[in-house]
Amino acid sequence: MSDTDRTRQRRDDDSAAPGQRRALPVPDLSLVVLIGATGSGKSTFAARNFRPTEVLSSDVCRGLVSDDENDQAASGDAFDVLHYIAGKRLAAGRLTVVDATNVQSAARTQLVKLAREHDVLPVAVVLDMPEALCAERNAARSDRAGLPRHVIQRHQRELRRSLRHLEREGFRKVHVLRGPEEAEAAQVVTERRFNDLRHLTGPFDIIGDIHGCRAELESLLTELGYAFARDASGRAVDAVHPEGRTAVFVGDLVDRGPDSPGVLRLVMGMVAAGHALCVPGNHENKLGRYLNGRTVRPTHGLAETIEQLDKEDDAFRAEVAAFIQGLVSHYVLDGGDLVVCHAGLPEKYHGRTSGRVRSFALYGDTTGETDEFGLPVRYPWAEEYRGRAAVVYGHTPTPRADWLNNTLCLDTGCVFGGAMTALRWPERELVDVPAERVWYEPVKPLVSEAPGGADGRPLDLGDVAGRRVVETRHMGRLAVKEENAAAALEVMSRFAVDPRLLPYLPPAMAPCATSKEDGYLEHPAEAFAAYRADGVREVVCEEKHMGSRAVVLVCRDGNAAHERFGVPDGPDGALYTRTGRPFFDDPRTTDALVGRLRDAVEKAGLWAELDTDWLLLDAELMPWSLKATGLLRKQYAAVGAASAGVFPGALGALEAAAGRGVDVTALLARQQGRAADAAAFTAAYRRYCWRVDGTAGPGAQGPSGAVAHGPSGIRLAPFQILAAQGRSLTDVPRTAQLAWLDRLVAADAAPEGGSGLLTTTRRLLVDTEDAASVAAGTDWWLGLTADGGEGMVVKPVQARLRGADGRLVQPGIKCRGREYLRIVYGPEYTRPENLSRLRARHLGHKRSLALREYALGLEALDRLAAGEPLWRVHEAVFAVLALESEPVDPRL
Repeated sequence: MSDTDRTRQRRDDDSAAPGQRRALPVPDLSLVVLIGATGSGKSTFAARNFRPTEVLSSDVCRGLVSDDENDQAASGDAFDVLHYIAGKRLAAGRLTVVDATNVQSAARTQLVKLAREHDVLPVAVVLDMPEALCAERNAARSDRAGLPRHVIQRHQRELRRSLRHLEREGFRKVHVLRGPEEAEAAQVVTERRFNDLRHLTGPFDIIGDIHGCRAELESLLTELGYAFARDASGRAVDAVHPEGRTAVFVGDLVDRGPDSPGVLRLVMGMVAAGHALCVPGNHENKLGRYLNGRTVRPTHGLAETIEQLDKEDDAFRAEVAAFIQGLVSHYVLDGGDLVVCHAGLPEKYHGRTSGRVRSFALYGDTTGETDEFGLPVRYPWAEEYRGRAAVVYGHTPTPRADWLNNTLCLDTGCVFGGAMTALRWPERELVDVPAERVWYEPVKPLVSEAPGGADGRPLDLGDVAGRRVVETRHMGRLAVKEENAAAALEVMSRFAVDPRLLPYLPPAMAPCATSKEDGYLEHPAEAFAAYRADGVREVVCEEKHMGSRAVVLVCRDGNAAHERFGVPDGPDGALYTRTGRPFFDDPRTTDALVGRLRDAVEKAGLWAELDTDWLLLDAELMPWSLKATGLLRKQYAAVGAASAGVFPGALGALEAAAGRGVDVTALLARQQGRAADAAAFTAAYRRYCWRVDGTAGPGAQGPSGAVAHGPSGIRLAPFQILAAQGRSLTDVPRTAQLAWLDRLVAADAAPEGGSGLLTTTRRLLVDTEDAASVAAGTDWWLGLTADGGEGMVVKPVQARLRGADGRLVQPGIKCRGREYLRIVYGPEYTRPENLSRLRARHLGHKRSLALREYALGLEALDRLAAGEPLWRVHEAVFAVLALESEPVDPRL
């Protein structure tokens, strides 16, 4: 039985008992067509039972196109508008009600066609009212007082002719209300579609094609942790998981294998007990037709199933027939994040109900061609899939289960001697057991559907171009403007590293609130107060290094890089800036740095401890001059050189004038102050520059290409391990993160006569509700910045925190030192008049940007850890880069 047949309902002529409400069930996604003569009360019925936005009135549409709701000459245009709006609503998954007479078959035919185009059920609600009542109601309306009686009579005749044919026209539910009493007593009740189980959140164990392999099914359920209930004969009739997990079967329970009845008995028992769900496969569909007396060809293993069922009694065969008849084409589960079906399902069909949807869910789609084995060539729908929901299915046997664009085929050919595979959801963990033997020789060898392995389809311009909305777990829907996407595309396509090695971009850092402390623009008191206001008590203050933000991907070896990131002949890692650009032009420099980090990870024992072959780290690469040489020469050094050339002469002239008795005291003091500010500015930026291997430029190397380390070499300060194989580590508390990083730094081997590549990050724990602890944190910051240190970043000890309002808390607030801010705001920013002006800076946009980029970064890492395809990870990464082009004060 199809999904539409399950909801088919005979014309309902029964009246409600006097004084009782009569329920009219209507699917929550359907096209409801009101049918009745003018004056039958359709608009009143619609207003009483549906929301105003759900009802499309032909009269209102007539008014929209002609300014006169009764202008019949405008009916053609009015119905064009009505059908267009109805189509948009149905495409968006909205219940839609058409309020028009709809007594003519031609009008209803267009609406049934519209419902079919959008794979929703058409529902008819007929208001069959006496002619005299309709005439009386029309006479009471000032705009229709002159409506001829013969119009109502014609509507009544057409309605009577229609009543017997509504189901044949395609309506899946027909409700007939005769007389005003029945209409008044009727109440529409929306009902959930049979395939809509979004309220079930699991956890689930989704099991691939079984094909009569009962022993392997029992082995797999045992591996998954299920306990069996058996009948007196020892046959398994139910299986339950002690932790309440639900098994979900993707169909093809029968045919080809040795014990289809045993599989059916167990699965039917689990479904009846509420321990499992099951969707039909094409083999069940064919078996069901046979059991219902239809003529079918006993091919593709059906003959074996018929022979096995012939040994069972009539009651069991009837139970099997009823079970198959009650199966629903597909299920939407876990809040819409998971779709389970037999042969796969494009996003446009998720949650829809039609024969077309059921056919695709059972058989998939074909190109119309046949291969060399005489089998139909299946259309590769999964290669084009972009949906948010993961689609888990079977039907097409493959040698192993591989994710392809957020879809997963679990048919690993058990009956052909392969394996039986299950997916644990939401863990996304695959579990399989081998076949006991080859039970049925395959027609053709098993071939994977996933081109290029787990990476899925190539990146597509359509994934990122134009205005985009990215769904995130931690901040909902985040929009990316078209102009920002265009700017990001320019950077990503021309300058960025290989996108396969670019799984994350770090967010902007939120600045602390402007300080009112004398002489300070930023001060730790505001950072501590901000977290205290968010209910965050434990924070850690971390030294802010004098370098450039860097992300490092380090793989254990080339195999790991190939398996997860799909780079067969490329590097074993990557080192890139916060905008995705490689730090070094010469790849040998990157290879040497990544190699040193790989050795440190090995010696620290983190490969084994984190059970991974790759790590992604957030870090700071020093010196700043590695990245900012051009900026230093053209902007900062120019200011320093100009001040060094101007102020000595100017001060000498003023001092000479004072010596001659000229009153230049105020002017001399002012210029001396300016000279001191300029000298402080030069000293501030020089602390961020040192020579690498005797060379001032970036990417300096020795003669063999090895990176020079030591006091004047490149330094890397890792401050977070972001992700490992199968896991995002952004939820790990800061204290645990810092412990890992300390081990990593300690394990870094320094070359003879030099210091290591890795450097530690100094830190201090602070209790925001303890005044003494806050004072200690402030003193620590003052000590860091007294000699020109950049400052610190204050971070919550617990990760991914939410405030009292439920919103994400800033993952870090930067508090920059007084002298460092000279580089940002200019040499004389500390003068009272300048500080007063700068204190009016606006921080809201920067903070919002930091939080949005943080949420997108978390989303990218969650998708990466879940094994989702490249385009899904890249969508969130690209959005971070796009947001970076939003106009915001770069000094914040």
